[in-house]
Amino acid sequence: MKKTTIIVIAGILAVVSLIGFRLASNKKEIDRKNQMPTNTNAAIPVTAATVAEANVAQQLIKTGNLIPFKEADIMATVPGKVTRVNFDLGSTVRQGSTLIQVDSKLKELSLEATQLNIDKLKKDVTRYNTLLAGNATTEIQVNDTKYNYENALNQADQIRKQIQDADVKSPISGRIVKKNIEAGEYVNAGTVLGTILDISRLKVQVLVNEKDVYALRESQPVRVTADVFPDRIFNGTISYIAPQGNEEHNYPVEITLSNGGLLKAGTFVNVDFSKKSNQQALQIPRSALVASIKNPYVYVIEGGKVRQRPIGVGRDFGDTIEVTSGLTAGEQVVTTGQINLSDGSPVQVTK
Repeated sequence: MKKTTIIVIAGILAVVSLIGFRLASNKKEIDRKNQMPTNTNAAIPVTAATVAEANVAQQLIKTGNLIPFKEADIMATVPGKVTRVNFDLGSTVRQGSTLIQVDSKLKELSLEATQLNIDKLKKDVTRYNTLLAGNATTEIQVNDTKYNYENALNQADQIRKQIQDADVKSPISGRIVKKNIEAGEYVNAGTVLGTILDISRLKVQVLVNEKDVYALRESQPVRVTADVFPDRIFNGTISYIAPQGNEEHNYPVEITLSNGGLLKAGTFVNVDFSKKSNQQALQIPRSALVASIKNPYVYVIEGGKVRQRPIGVGRDFGDTIEVTSGLTAGEQVVTTGQINLSDGSPVQVTK
């Protein structure tokens, strides 16, 4: 019995040993298959660009809204009842034309009475001067008469001005865009009766930073475009450059352009200050930069490998950026694939 038990136990141990051996072999095979390749000499695919000198593209574009060249309120200068309104909403008016008439009948009657008093006082001045010559009156009486006469003349001038102001004139030429009055209404001095816009010319005001504003000058031509006329360019002129900037070192610049009846005030436009330049600058694609503008570096390809190199950068031209130090014309810099690179990595340039 004991012999049989020993044989059974020996058989079980043999089976267990065989299973263990098989499991260990399988684990080694699995680990071998799962192990990643460790070929550190494999070339990393990248794209590259050649460092080269190119024309400086001085592109300066600002956006803003068109405003009227002139805008003025129609304002009453004397109180009274409006007897006539000579315009409608949208009417075209000329500077100096009579737009509104305010009742001035009482002023006209007052002027007539004052004129009669002037005629009387004028005669009194002549008479008292004659009496003074014959010692028949005093100099004080003569002076009082002259004072009353001159005061009456001043009153007459004031009344004539009030009668003249009863006819409200157009302060500028343009179109009526607001009408706040109808005949028969009573107005006070200072009441706004309407608004006139002159859009024969238009203006746009933009803010230009300190670095760019010194390249601009008044009377400089610029190009203005609007999304509503995508295929048309309007010629503008810089009419004003502020002599003082704001707290952010931005300077208001005003551009004036002839309208021709196409554009309306309030339209969104782009102002292109760009000028052609023959200036050359060493440039690389912006995509070649690694890290920030403050601490920039690039990967330069040398003999199939890349070298990390810090550079100095200058002006930003949009898709390209100026290089002031660290590179020379003809060198190649990596433009894509930098995330997989480190100093000395082998690379393969792809198109």
